[in-house]
Amino acid sequence: MLFSRHCRTILENICTIRYLSTKVVLDPPSIGDVYRTNVRIGRLTREGRMELARKLFDEMPTRDVVSWNAIMTGYWKNGFLGESKKLFDSMPLRNVVSWNSMIAACIESGSIDAAFLYFSQMPERNTASWNVMIAGFIRYRMIEKAVKLFEEMPRRNVISYTAMIDGYAQVGEILKARQLFESMPGRNEVSWTVMISAYVEAAKFDEARELFRRMPYKNVVSVTAMITGYCKEGNMEDARVLFEQIQRRDDVSYNAMITGYSQNGRGEEALRLLVDMISRRLRPDQYTLVSILAACSNLASLTQGKQTHALVFKYRLHTHVSVANALITMYSKCGSLLDSQSAFEHICTPNIISWNTIIAAFAQHGLYEKALYFFNKIDSLGLEPDGITFLSLLSACGHAGMVKESLYWFESMKTIYKVEPRCEHYACLIDILGRSGRVEYAYKMIQEMPSEADLGVWGALLAGCRSSLNIELAELAAQEIMKLDPRNSGAYVMLSNIYAASGLWRNVTKVRRLMKENDAKKQTAFSWMEIGDTVHYFVGGDASHLAIDEIHALIIQLYSQMKAMENIT
Repeated sequence: MLFSRHCRTILENICTIRYLSTKVVLDPPSIGDVYRTNVRIGRLTREGRMELARKLFDEMPTRDVVSWNAIMTGYWKNGFLGESKKLFDSMPLRNVVSWNSMIAACIESGSIDAAFLYFSQMPERNTASWNVMIAGFIRYRMIEKAVKLFEEMPRRNVISYTAMIDGYAQVGEILKARQLFESMPGRNEVSWTVMISAYVEAAKFDEARELFRRMPYKNVVSVTAMITGYCKEGNMEDARVLFEQIQRRDDVSYNAMITGYSQNGRGEEALRLLVDMISRRLRPDQYTLVSILAACSNLASLTQGKQTHALVFKYRLHTHVSVANALITMYSKCGSLLDSQSAFEHICTPNIISWNTIIAAFAQHGLYEKALYFFNKIDSLGLEPDGITFLSLLSACGHAGMVKESLYWFESMKTIYKVEPRCEHYACLIDILGRSGRVEYAYKMIQEMPSEADLGVWGALLAGCRSSLNIELAELAAQEIMKLDPRNSGAYVMLSNIYAASGLWRNVTKVRRLMKENDAKKQTAFSWMEIGDTVHYFVGGDASHLAIDEIHALIIQLYSQMKAMENIT
């Protein structure tokens, strides 16, 4: 959620160090010196230069509460929570900012219980104290405790309400979030945006649109939230209209559009938008480049992928694991496995996603031994493989036609590694069994599944029946698919092909009639190839390509040559 993503900023804002008056009496000439030193300490801590900041603090002849707050906050913001606690305990005088800072420090470090202990011990609290604690509970999804604090608050402000709206949305209580939103005595742009984002995250796009129309002033953040909603809905045209209306676009709005184009299979628009983004002197971040690399993967455009890789180095984002993982996938889908492996080897600390990605890369190309090599490396390093790891390993078995090995790894996953197989694991194994002609055994596995089989499982069985022409199981699998999705054209086409291969032409006619009655339309297949910097798309029967005459002439020429070679042999 939007509010959650900015939780750290909110915590920092709540505990912002201000120069507050205290009961400590200072000589008038020293006040300016203390103030200037406090400002320098704050600047040094923000720069991460804690040794210099501490030296300056220790050498101060006179300190006030702001001096203590500045150095204490600097320590925890730079990862030294223990030092912050020592300073807090030794402070000669504390104010509410001191306490709020320690609460925020504990929340930031994951010590929510310690944060609440400080909150409970506070001699006095302001609204920010309650807000920081509520935001902490929401951050760790302790919604009931957040609600209890919210109800106990003596005075609430817009931050309190907005935090609770986000909290309700996180746990799926959208109705409660909306009720609280409507009961707010006053709203700001963040409140509106958080509520709109809540609807977007819950895929309630109509409600998000209605609220967006009501919003009195639409800032770039709220417009970006709606762009994200349109993109999730697949409505890229309306998303682009909104995007063009933003007068001062930032990197977040560009990222929303680029991600939308990439996820909706419109990689070329995503690439063009990246060029526009850079031309406006906006710097792509890791999120931008992950989406662009996904677009290159979908286009199988090695040229664009390598150009994006150059940007990764230019902007020094090669250390981000998510970017490296996207590079592995991109090179794999473009058929450049050596580059995939190189991208993996450049990761300083690969996570389980990195290992899964490189295993999947080799699996997709049928290189079982290489996939197994990386799987064994996971084992040797003491990492725990997850369901995705085994799915990739089973996929490698399938591409390499290794039935015995697939059964071994499926059983090992359950018994040795204690990973519960999901429908996709069963679908992969059933596909392997079906390809080897063992559809009866595959059907037996479906019957023994702990959960109901989904479309993928029945689809794998139906595909397996095609090679063995098992009419009985094919009809059963097709019926199950049609129950789950009556408009699934694949089931009709596959069953029709099985009937045709068996010479059952009356049944073929029946299936085609049923397909028409259920309005199941066959999806158009297309292919593409990259020549130079241009991607050319081809659809069966389409004559719209500018060079269609030359293409047809060359096909006829190649066909004639092949026939001539056939006659010679």
